Amino acid sequence: MGFGKRIMIFLGVNALILVTLSVTLNLLGVGYYFTERGIDFRSLLVFCLVWGMGGAFISLALSRVLAKWMMGVKVIDPDTSEPELRELVATVHRLARAANLPEMPEVGWYPSPEVNAFATGPTRSRALVAVSAGLLERMDRQAVEGVLGHEIAHVANGDMVTMTLVQGVINALVMFLARVIAFFLANRGRSDDSSAAPSYFIIFILEIALSALGMIAVAAFSRYREYRADAGGAELAGREKMIGALEALQRASGLVDLTGKESLATLKISGKRRFSLFATHPPLDERIARLKAMV
Repeated sequence: MGFGKRIMIFLGVNALILVTLSVTLNLLGVGYYFTERGIDFRSLLVFCLVWGMGGAFISLALSRVLAKWMMGVKVIDPDTSEPELRELVATVHRLARAANLPEMPEVGWYPSPEVNAFATGPTRSRALVAVSAGLLERMDRQAVEGVLGHEIAHVANGDMVTMTLVQGVINALVMFLARVIAFFLANRGRSDDSSAAPSYFIIFILEIALSALGMIAVAAFSRYREYRADAGGAELAGREKMIGALEALQRASGLVDLTGKESLATLKISGKRRFSLFATHPPLDERIARLKAMV
């Protein structure tokens, strides 16, 4: 997909979110939340919840479509004549049945040299599991099964929804605190009864600072769900296959996240090797050690 088309998709999705949330706020009767008497906390809270959580859930609803467009994912026909792809679909479906998923996920691949895979979708019944061409080329069948077990565990755990909830709550909290702090800064030392609305520049700066703190919390939860998906993948595909998958990713660490789609990094099985507070994935060494210590 060309750069221009990606820009059009990005603008279109954001326009949809903007219109949807603006209409929602109008229907809820939410008006200006800074008044001469102070902050209308009810209006501010509703405003932040609608914008903070609404955008996250609209993105979740569109996640399968956006992943296909952004990554160039090609959904595989279960009856394909290509043996390798037919085996891939069969393995995903077998693992999905073992995980008691209500519906079989769509299975796809995307043309990238990176060695990675991801799962997305708004519900356990409407999921997409996709692997890169690089992963299929560089991993043996057992390691691929371990990767697929990890991704199916994400779907079975409802990780896409819980991650959206966490991100939405953080977004709303950041918006709320930034506006409250900015309001009190703008009115510090005022002696009259009226209040002044804060500068939107100050709000913007506070949102950046608070978002950085929020990202630490989101990343910590993301690392927790990766450990849980590793354990789930070990249960579904077998511990040795899950360990083999992570070891294969370790050997191919230079071929991880080559697509430049940082917005999808949290969906994938592997991220950067080094730990940081902002890392969405734990170090592979630590993940492997935890699996080896499982009884």
